Amino acid sequence: MYDFNQKPDLNITPLVDIMLVLLAILMVTAPVIEFEEPITLPTGSRSQQTQDVQKIDIIITKDRIVTLNKNKVEISNFADSFLQFSNGKDQNTPIYIRADKSLKYDDIIYVLKSVKEAGFFKVALVTDG
Repeated sequence: MYDFNQKPDLNITPLVDIMLVLLAILMVTAPVIEFEEPITLPTGSRSQQTQDVQKIDIIITKDRIVTLNKNKVEISNFADSFLQFSNGKDQNTPIYIRADKSLKYDDIIYVLKSVKEAGFFKVALVTDG
């Protein structure tokens, strides 16, 4: 039976549980919601046409033959051939080097050093994967 002399107390544990669940839901969904204002961009004039970026492909086979944009060269003659090839080319041109994995590390470093000495600094080693 109910005792009328006993003071009622408020049990806030279920309220806290519900609020924590709502807070967790809000924290998960808030980053997903993106606001995007629809705008219309003005048209502008082009001062010059964009040009296709040229690239230089260097392929080194396991026989130490270097293919420089479809020109085959021995690795021992690569430095001179690359200097002649790169004469007049933009030094911001990206260079992609593909080398056989069975090559010695020294051969790849020699090619990288020759490219650097020619003044090119955008060099990438292409891997499979």
